Amino acid sequence: MIKRTDQPLRILLSNDDGIHAPGLKVLEKIARTLTDDIWVVAPESEQSGAAHSLTLGRPLRTRKLGEKTFSVDGTPTDCVMIALNKLLTDRAPDLMLSGVNHGSNLGEDVTYSGTVAAAMEATLFGIPAIALSQEISDHTNFSYEPAQHFAPEVIKRLLTQTWSPDVLLNINFPDISLEKIKGVRIVKQGLRNINDSIFEWKDPRGRPFFWIGATIRDNSPTEIDTDLEAIQEGAISITPLHLDLTHSSTLETLKLAFL
Repeated sequence: MIKRTDQPLRILLSNDDGIHAPGLKVLEKIARTLTDDIWVVAPESEQSGAAHSLTLGRPLRTRKLGEKTFSVDGTPTDCVMIALNKLLTDRAPDLMLSGVNHGSNLGEDVTYSGTVAAAMEATLFGIPAIALSQEISDHTNFSYEPAQHFAPEVIKRLLTQTWSPDVLLNINFPDISLEKIKGVRIVKQGLRNINDSIFEWKDPRGRPFFWIGATIRDNSPTEIDTDLEAIQEGAISITPLHLDLTHSSTLETLKLAFL
C-alpha cells in the first residue's frame, strides 16, 4: 500500500479536459472510495493533446474554487507543478490520479495525452501516479460507467503493490456494458496502423482548413498483448509506462560507431 505517513491517504487529482469536465467529477467519486483528503488542481479550459508541455511565455493564474479545489489557466503539467510546489505545501500527496479522460489513451496516444502527462509530472516529483481514460466507441451514447464502476477496485488492488518510482500506470476502460467487460489485463503499449485522421474542409470563403482528430481513431491492434488488443477484446488495460525513453540495445549499437 502506498502510504507516506500515518495520516489519511492524500490524493491529488488533475486532467486535461478541464476543471468542469464530467470525467473529473467521476474521478473525484472514484477517489472518495479511497479517502476524503482529495485535492483537485486542473486546467481552467480543455487541454487535450497538450502532452507534457509547460507554459513559459506568460504568467499563470490560479483560481480557488473550493477549500481544496483550484483551476489553473495552463496545461496539465502546469497544474501538477503548481499543485506540488505551491498549493500542497504542508504535505505532498500519497497518490496522483489523472482523468477520467474523455476517450482512450492507447498506443502512441500516450505521447500526445495531457492526461498521461499530468501523471508523468507527478511521477517526476516522486509521487505514484495513475492515468485513467474511458474509451469512446459511440459519441452519441457515451458513458463513464465502466470507469466509475471498476476503477475503485482496480486502484485498490494496484495499491497493494509497489512499482518503480520512475513508472506511471496507464489504465483504459472499454466502452461496453459492465456485464461484457472481460476482467483486467496487464499489457504493453501498442501501436496503431497510422492512418489519415485529418479532415479537410473549406470555410465559407472557399479556403481550406484542417481538423486533426475529428473522427474516432482506428484502435485495431498490430501486435498481441497490447493495450489496443485488450480494449478491443473488452478488457480493462493497465500499462506501466517508463519515464526513461532510452532504447538500451540501440544505445549499445551506436557505441560501436565510435570505437
